[in-house]
Amino acid sequence: MPNKNESMVKNQLTKRQQTVLRLVIEEYVKTAAPVSSKLIIEKYKLKVSSATVRNEMANLEEVGYLMHPHTSAGRIPTELGYRYFVERLMEKVDLSSTEQRMISHQFHQARLDLEHWLRLSAAVLAHTSQNASLVTAPKSAHCNLKHLELISIRENVTLLILVLQGGTVKQQILTLATPADQNELSPLAQQLTQLWSGLDAPGVAASSATMNSSIAVSVADAVLATMRRIDERRSSDIYRDGLLNILHHPEFKQSDGVQQIVRAIEERRIVDQLVAEALQHGGVHIIIGGEGKWEEFSEVGIVLARYGIDDKVIGAMGILGPVRMTYGRAVSIVRYMSRLMSDFMSNLYGNANVSDR
Repeated sequence: MPNKNESMVKNQLTKRQQTVLRLVIEEYVKTAAPVSSKLIIEKYKLKVSSATVRNEMANLEEVGYLMHPHTSAGRIPTELGYRYFVERLMEKVDLSSTEQRMISHQFHQARLDLEHWLRLSAAVLAHTSQNASLVTAPKSAHCNLKHLELISIRENVTLLILVLQGGTVKQQILTLATPADQNELSPLAQQLTQLWSGLDAPGVAASSATMNSSIAVSVADAVLATMRRIDERRSSDIYRDGLLNILHHPEFKQSDGVQQIVRAIEERRIVDQLVAEALQHGGVHIIIGGEGKWEEFSEVGIVLARYGIDDKVIGAMGILGPVRMTYGRAVSIVRYMSRLMSDFMSNLYGNANVSDR
């Protein structure tokens, strides 16, 4: 026979217990102050006595969803309580149409440049949530060529502009063995773009093996060196914003809380773990600080999602704030932004399967 604790943890809370738990969490998220049965009765006009609410809060505490801070008469949620809330009680919240239009307008006003969009994404996530944000540049197993240009600077000197799928743009000055003017370089650039478009470094190398033109060989060598260098990178660039937003939260006015949030945003090992969490889950993923391997981040709540194109190029983005953050709104913001960035990636790559649509 399962004991009382096991039964309640396995989704056996009564409707009234669920209501009390939801109200305690929602009130605590707003105030960061312990919530009493008297406040619940008076503010939410429950048609039960204060003693009944007090008993239900005691039951919820007994099974680990609420706890007493110090000697306070009120209670606050535990990690288990937050987890129950986000998985079973949290209402789905959509970002308002007004906010969606404002964000969409910002992105349409921005230049079509991946790095600019990544910085803008981090800024919008932070501003809209009033928390901190984290966005990683999209990464693929291998970079693929999209387009190249060759621009004559003087007789033997040419500027190579290499555009990779995913938005990365690289420029390099080439010193050619023989002179070449723009009338010769432009058709060559077109020819090589048609030949290499969509290929990764091994594909470019294979298609270049039989080239006879010394100029084409020089271009191929430069393109391959750049693509291989990018492929060797172990991790994506990281864009952060909003650290100042979170300092007004009481959790982060003490040194322990501040250290936790700064570590979560700045320490590469932690960021890599967060990105791995986002990439292995479909949709939006919520991390409640204090749970499992996140025990050392008891004051931090994190909402993550991946974006991009499945099997081609994927990045991660998220909001980091107090563990008592407004998860419904945070989820709606991250979900909308991940879809927006996935659409952007789809446009860069042409028609493709967008991640988590």
